[in-house]
Amino acid sequence: MRHGARTKVVFAPCLTLSVSHHLNTLYNSVARVTHPSDTMPNRLAGETSLYLKQHANNPVDWFPWGPEALARAKQHDRPIFLSIGYSACHWCHVMEHESFEDEATAAVLNAHFVCVKVDREERPDLDTIYMNALQVLTREGGGWPLSVFLTPDLTPFYAGTYYPPDERYAPQRPSFKRLLAAIHDAWTSRRDHVTEVGRNVTEYLQGMSALGAGDTPLSLELLSNALNVLRRILDPVHGGFGSAPKFPHALELKLLLRLADRFNDQTALHMVRHTLEKMARGGMFDQLGGGFARYSVDEKWLVPHFEKMLYDNALLATAYIEAWQVTRDPFYQQIAEETLGYVDDGMTSPGGAFFSAQDADSEGEEGKFYVWSEAELREVLGADLGDFAVRVWGVTPGGNFEGHNILYRARSDEQDAAHLGLTVEGFREKLSEVKRKLIPVRAKRVWPGRDEKILTAWNGLMISAFAKAGAAFGNDDYVATATAAADWCLAHLRGTNGRLFRSASADGTAKLSGYLEDYAFLADALVSVYEATFTAKYLRTATELAEVMVKHFADPSGPGFYFVADDHEALIARTKDVHDGSTPSGNAVAVTVLLRLAKLLDRRDYFAKAEETLRGYRETMADHPAAAGQMLIALDFYFGPVQEIAIIGDPMDVDCDHAIAAVHRHFDPNRVLATHDPATGPAPADIPLLKEKPALDAAVTVYVCENYACKAPLVGAEAVERAFAHRAT
Repeated sequence: MRHGARTKVVFAPCLTLSVSHHLNTLYNSVARVTHPSDTMPNRLAGETSLYLKQHANNPVDWFPWGPEALARAKQHDRPIFLSIGYSACHWCHVMEHESFEDEATAAVLNAHFVCVKVDREERPDLDTIYMNALQVLTREGGGWPLSVFLTPDLTPFYAGTYYPPDERYAPQRPSFKRLLAAIHDAWTSRRDHVTEVGRNVTEYLQGMSALGAGDTPLSLELLSNALNVLRRILDPVHGGFGSAPKFPHALELKLLLRLADRFNDQTALHMVRHTLEKMARGGMFDQLGGGFARYSVDEKWLVPHFEKMLYDNALLATAYIEAWQVTRDPFYQQIAEETLGYVDDGMTSPGGAFFSAQDADSEGEEGKFYVWSEAELREVLGADLGDFAVRVWGVTPGGNFEGHNILYRARSDEQDAAHLGLTVEGFREKLSEVKRKLIPVRAKRVWPGRDEKILTAWNGLMISAFAKAGAAFGNDDYVATATAAADWCLAHLRGTNGRLFRSASADGTAKLSGYLEDYAFLADALVSVYEATFTAKYLRTATELAEVMVKHFADPSGPGFYFVADDHEALIARTKDVHDGSTPSGNAVAVTVLLRLAKLLDRRDYFAKAEETLRGYRETMADHPAAAGQMLIALDFYFGPVQEIAIIGDPMDVDCDHAIAAVHRHFDPNRVLATHDPATGPAPADIPLLKEKPALDAAVTVYVCENYACKAPLVGAEAVERAFAHRAT
C-alpha cells in the first residue's frame, strides 16, 4: 500500500519507558556487530520468490519462514521480527532502503531478533493471520509492509506497517530504531506482559473463524440492503466508493450490475457506468499500454499507485465485459480488450500462464515509466499531433505529478471530437496514430520490475476473464489464451494426487500447498472455460477440484471452509476468510462454484454445502455488504432464477455457433450452459441437463429451463437470437 496504517500501541507504557536511554545503549552495544558476511548474500538468495530475492543482499540476517528460523528463535530465546510484503509494494521498497540496508539497524536486528521475511502472495495463510493480529492490536486497518513481532512460539505481541528510520512522523509512528529498542526492552524486562498480550491476541484469532449455525432464513432483503449501503457510500462526483485513497472495488460493481437487473434499478446501473467511465479515463488506467494500477491516491482516479496486479486486471476486465453485456456500449468492450491486451503482451509466460505483478518503480522512482513532460510529447509527435495529445490528455508544462504528467482523459471520445472540431471516427484515428508513435518510445525506457511467479488462484481469475471475454465478444483468440493458461496450470500446478500447488516459476517448478482460494478460483475458472469451449475435461476437472475442496477444507462441524487444508502446516490459528480483500473471499468463490456445479450436474450435496455457508455468512452480508461483494453475488445466484441452458447441435455448424454466441452476448450471470452434439452419440450421463433433449428439425435446438422444467425449445439460430435479443439500457 502507498501508506501503511497508523499504528496504535496497545501496551504503549511498556514500550515507551526509558526508551531514549535504551535506544542509545542498544545501538552502542552492537556497533561492531555486522552481518555474517559483508559481501555474501543472505539466506534469501536461494529462494524462488522475487520479493525474497529483493532482500537477498540486505545486511539483515534474514530467514525464510521455516523450521530453521523457528528453532533459532527458541534456541536463543529471541523474539521473531516478521516482515511481510510483496515485490510490487512501493513502501516495502522504501523501508528496505531506509532500514534493512542500513548497517546499524541490521546489527540490532541480527543481535537481538530472528528476522523472517515472507512473500504475502506465496503465503497468504501467514499474511491473513498476522494482518488480523495487527487489526486486533491496533483496532485499525492494515497495509504492507506488515511488521509483526512474535514470541518464539509464533504468538504476535506487537504489529504495525511501515516505520521510518527517524522521527519524521512522531508521535503517531515511532522510528524503526526506537521501536526496536522498545521491543527489546519489553522482551527483556516485561516478559510477562508480552506473553499475556500474545496469549490474548492468539485466543482472539482462534475464535474469529467461528460462524453461527445459520438458522435465520436467507432473504432478498440482504440484497436490497446491500444496494442501499452502496448508494450511501458512492462518490456521486467521481464514482467509486469512499474517498482517497480510492480502490476500484470491482466486486461491488459486478454486484451492482446484478442488483440493477434484479430490482430494475436504473440508479444502480448509473452508479456502475459512472464509476467505470471515470476509472477508465483517469490516470489509474494506463492510457497508452492498457491495464489498471492498484488504486488511486486521490478521489479523482488521477494519480495511481502505479503497480499493476494480475488480480485487479482480471476482476476489472470482467466488470467491463459484464457492463458491455448490459449496455452494449463499445467503450466498455474497448477498455476490457485493452486490459486483456496488456496482460497478453506483458504478463503472460512463454507457456501461457500469467505472471503476478508489475512494479510501481523504475530507476528508483515511482511511476517514472508512465509519466511524460509536455516537451517530450511535442518532440516525439511534432506540432500537430503534439497539440492534439496535450489537449486530449490534459498535459501542462508544470505537470500533475511531481513535475511530470500522468496521462488522463477529462472527456469522452465524442466530447473531445466536438471540442477539437473532428468527427468521432477522425478523432479516434488521430488518437490511435498518437499511441502508435508513443508506445515504442516508452518501450525504450527502463521497465518496472515484473514478478514472474505464477499463482494458481490469480491465474484462475485471469483465466475466467479471458474465457468470458472470448465468449461474450466472440473472440476465439481470447478463448485460446484461457485454455492455454488452464492447461499449463493443470500440468504444472496440480500434483499426481490431484492436489494443487500454490505457486510455480515460469519453468513449471511448483511449491507450497494450495489454499482454499487456489481450489475455488481455479475450479470456477474451469467451469467458465467449459462454457466457452464445451470441452468436457474442464468440467470434469472442476468437479474433481471441488471434491478436494469439500474433503479437505470444509468445516466438518459448521458452515464454511477453512483457508488451509486439514493436513496443512500447523499455525497458531486455522482461519476462515470472512470478507473480500484485494481478491474475492475464498469462501464466497467456493459457494459460487458449488452452486454452478450443483445446477450443471444436479449435485444436491454441493447445493446443501453452499446454502449452509451462505447461512453462516448471513450476518457478514447484512452488516458489512461492502466487504462481502462476492458472497452477495453468490447469494444472487442462489435466489435465481437460474437459467439452465442446453444447446443441442454441432458446435462447428454456423447456425449452432450463432446460437451459442447469442447466449453468450446476453447478460445473464445466473445461468449455466451445456451443449451436446447428437452426432457423437448419447448425451453424457454426468450432465443431467442434457438428458433427453434432442435436436429438432435437424437444426440447432436450445432448451431454456429452470429447476429442470423447460420452456418450449428454440429451434434454429434465428429463434435463439430473437429470444436472447439484447435489451440495451
